[in-house]
Amino acid sequence: MATMTAFKFNNPGGAQQMENILLALQKKQLIQVLDAAVVSWDPDKKKPKTRQLHNLAGVAALDGAFWGMLFGLLFFVPFLGLAIGAGMGALTGAFVDVGIDDNFIKQAREQITPGTSALFLLTEAGVLDRVADEVKASGLQFELIASNLSHEQEEKMREVFAA
Repeated sequence: MATMTAFKFNNPGGAQQMENILLALQKKQLIQVLDAAVVSWDPDKKKPKTRQLHNLAGVAALDGAFWGMLFGLLFFVPFLGLAIGAGMGALTGAFVDVGIDDNFIKQAREQITPGTSALFLLTEAGVLDRVADEVKASGLQFELIASNLSHEQEEKMREVFAA
């Protein structure tokens, strides 16, 4: 089963650094990155920059329309007002199949702010302990803000990365 996870970094470049680390771990066959997208929000900008990892062509890779709708829902709809936002309820249903529910959207929207970055990651078949060791060795500081894991699985992931 694929896991959708969002990591937040307290600087605009952290998500890119994490993407690079995970792609290197993929070459070592410690994790399979099916797709990814980076959000980078400079402190002096009104909206974030987004970028999908384009070099993945796996069956489970998500298309640009998916990422565009997700980031539109996260970062642009709140600014359009309640009239348009009310009509977006049906759109959020399209994300349920990949484990993105209202809570996932709410958490991401609240935590990804100017001066931060985030990595949205679709992965499969990770060796979590080894991945955690490699990420910790990099010294990169991050926070798991949302995932489609069960509550118990998410807590285990938090424990592994915190240890």
